[in-house]
Amino acid sequence: QVQLVESGGGLVQAGGSLRLSCAASGRTLSMNAMAWFRQAPGKEREFVAAISWSDYTYYADSVQGRFFISRDNAKNTVYLQMNTLKPDDTALYYCAAGGPRSTIRSLLSSKTQYTYWGQGTQVTVSS
Repeated sequence: QVQLVESGGGLVQAGGSLRLSCAASGRTLSMNAMAWFRQAPGKEREFVAAISWSDYTYYADSVQGRFFISRDNAKNTVYLQMNTLKPDDTALYYCAAGGPRSTIRSLLSSKTQYTYWGQGTQVTVSS
């Protein structure tokens, strides 16, 4: 059984930065994509960023150039560095793992391609 535990969320002013972490336990996931999704109140869960087994990265247009995803396979952990945060970034951020062994963007950004999900960590950006 794989467990994902997110941390690093919080309240920050617009323009500030946060770094989210997601630690996986239970099995090694280095050969699969890992990703971050987010869900704002009343909205669908949406793709934010993904990193493949080969360290290929893909970002949603809304965060391109501001957010950066990375992974440490030795620690079975994925990170999301979020810079220049905006109020529109306010959401519950979910870590996803066990994703596709692929660099095809449509697969990396699809919720249905990920097997394991964390409980979410809240990010609130004040204006």
